[in-house]
Amino acid sequence: MAEEIKSQEQQQESGPQTIKGDVSTILTGVGSLLDNTLTPVGNMLVQALESVNTVAQQILEGISKSLNNNQGSK
Repeated sequence: MAEEIKSQEQQQESGPQTIKGDVSTILTGVGSLLDNTLTPVGNMLVQALESVNTVAQQILEGISKSLNNNQGSK
């Protein structure tokens, strides 16, 4: 029991833990993390741009119809 307490105290005194692993494993993990983060953000951006495109098309169609109606009444 006393040995367990001493080992825990030694671990706490040793400071922050370092990450151990080879560079390719770490880079693969970072790449996966970025991919899993950026893919949903990219999908949301695509949906937002499609929505803006739809609204812009509707506005331009409305302006075009309005101008055609004004020309026909003169």
